[in-house]
Amino acid sequence: MTSSDNRKGAAGAPATGLCPVCGAPAAAPYAPFCSKRCADVDLHRWLTGGYAIPAVESEDDGDFDADLEADLEADGEDDL
Repeated sequence: MTSSDNRKGAAGAPATGLCPVCGAPAAAPYAPFCSKRCADVDLHRWLTGGYAIPAVESEDDGDFDADLEADLEADGEDDL
């Protein structure tokens, strides 16, 4: 067995990069992760909002509803 054979994933394809969850070498069947467990951990983070980008409302955002209503009234559409 050569050193390049040691870097192959379970399916025989070369693993590339490191697992973004634990840092272990990635395995081809679970790429870019090293295992099903790390893939599931990452999925859980996505589904529970762990990767969400926090939003910061600016002062201008509060006037949007009032501006929208004024535009609709000007067009003669009072129903929302």
